[in-house]
Amino acid sequence: MAASVREKQAAALKRMLNFNAPPLKNTAAEPVWKVLIYDRCGQDIISPLLAVKELRDMGITLHLLLHSDRDPIPDVPAIYFVMPTEENIDRICQDLRSQLYESYYFNFISAISRSKLEDIASAAISANAITQVTKVFDQYLNFITLEDDMFILGNQNKEFISYHAINKPDIMDTEMEAIMDTIVDSLFCFFVTLGTVPIIRCPRGNAAEMVAVKLDKKLRENLRDARNSLFTGDNMGASQFSFQRPLFVLADRNLDLATPLHHTWTYQALIHDVLDFHLNRVSMDESVGSESSPAGARPKQKNKKSYDLTSADMFWQKHKGSPFPEVAESVQEELDTYRAQEDGVKRLKSIMGLEGEDEGPISSISMSDNTAKLTSAVSSLPELLEKKRLIDLHTNVATAVLDHIKSRKLDVYFEYEEKLMSKSTLEESLLDIISDPDGRCASVPILTDLDQYKKALLDTGCDLSPVNYIKQWKAFTKIAATPSNYGNSGVKPMGLFSRVMNSGSQFVMEGVKHLVLKQHNLPVTRILDNLMEMKSNPETDDYRYFDPKMLRGSESSIPRNKNPFQEAIVFMVGGGNYVEYQNLVDYTKAKPGKRVLYGCSELFNAGQFIKQLSSLGQK
Repeated sequence: MAASVREKQAAALKRMLNFNAPPLKNTAAEPVWKVLIYDRCGQDIISPLLAVKELRDMGITLHLLLHSDRDPIPDVPAIYFVMPTEENIDRICQDLRSQLYESYYFNFISAISRSKLEDIASAAISANAITQVTKVFDQYLNFITLEDDMFILGNQNKEFISYHAINKPDIMDTEMEAIMDTIVDSLFCFFVTLGTVPIIRCPRGNAAEMVAVKLDKKLRENLRDARNSLFTGDNMGASQFSFQRPLFVLADRNLDLATPLHHTWTYQALIHDVLDFHLNRVSMDESVGSESSPAGARPKQKNKKSYDLTSADMFWQKHKGSPFPEVAESVQEELDTYRAQEDGVKRLKSIMGLEGEDEGPISSISMSDNTAKLTSAVSSLPELLEKKRLIDLHTNVATAVLDHIKSRKLDVYFEYEEKLMSKSTLEESLLDIISDPDGRCASVPILTDLDQYKKALLDTGCDLSPVNYIKQWKAFTKIAATPSNYGNSGVKPMGLFSRVMNSGSQFVMEGVKHLVLKQHNLPVTRILDNLMEMKSNPETDDYRYFDPKMLRGSESSIPRNKNPFQEAIVFMVGGGNYVEYQNLVDYTKAKPGKRVLYGCSELFNAGQFIKQLSSLGQK
């Protein structure tokens, strides 16, 4: 299997941490001990890919933020991994003058300009530290990989490239240029890391087209400079897409404003919607002690508990895209299996007299047989303990999600929205749903027809600023705000989720609907399908076509690829979400041999997106 973008970026980081040389396969050799200095951007890139233990295995004894107070460690080399910003360059120059480390390996996340490189050189000369600056590298790693098939651009200063920033009415041309350049720089880094030059498709007349034009130009210029091209040699040889060039579809968030506002029902999307889920880490409050505080006493302090949901977690990999009730059942099944294994170990210990009173003589045959079993059980103990840790993790996370589902009636809203989108029969009027004082306003339906629901929405305390913005936006565009067709959308209600789990069950799912998702393609998936399969469709027929490898010729004269694509990357300018990502994953599963990656300028949930719309609607 070709390397995924996650594996490629992790390999590039490991190479960098080994002084930009390939890591040695012989792990018995003692690593060179060193210090890692990163800024917030570098920290965000590394944290989803490399655990602290992996950093330690590579000889990183300390990892420190560039702008923290750092003591000199004069006999240790330092590896820097930072953005080439003015502020960062100034601090690097200060470090050189302070003689903090034995030697310096400067790695810039994005390409550093000549003038900033000269600033570092001047500082090194004045500090008499020229010989200590060992290597300076442009790493082209300015993007964050969250999954094998998902990446985002920025986490720090993401407001700068947000949907709000791109769509605010008073934006200046220079601001828009700067936003587009920032996005293009990150996408260029993405393709350098992937080691491939894509064929680019995009709609006309929006931010996605501006990104496509600039990216095509940047790729073209790099390919033209044969001596310094980043797409030759080692990179291309190990390309994930070595047999056929991939399709790169740039989409604009304004093509589909409904999906980010939709309630969610799959595990990963729900965690992102209702919990603090950030760069694959979920943080939750947990009370100290289960008993309640006495009347009049101070409420008990809450601890913040964090869990990493990683690719090494097999339960997470299997169930992150599953409907929530299925996840709850699977956690319970895993717990039952673990308890059975644990009971087996306890029984063996008891038989062998390792626990409790001696139960009389044991025959030598029985003894040797049980010793073999116990040895086997002991050797599987680390695996068992790791399994228990993961079960506890998902029990806690799923319980927190379930509490939100119950308190906010998320199952009711999800089912209603799905029925509304698929034009199914509704058991309750939309006015009744909106007027429910215990619920959360259904966001998607109100995009279609507002006036008759305005009073009910205001009575429940809804902020109508987002709707004001969408009405203004619809007045300036011919594109409908809601997807015109969701195919065979909808959910299959299985009645109440009344599986009466055994009395020891962690989940009381009574009253929560057990909804089974029916596969349907969201607008971004439909667009991808048309372009990937070379289908003729009014929705995509006028999409622009760029081939950066064709150094001459106009767009109309470029010979086009005639065969369906096997690999594609979809990128959402203006922000994306886990609902779209999961929809593309499900689409790919149904197409054996196809590979699809999903990327977005930022990742937001419904609440975060509504805040951006609200801010736009108030202007």
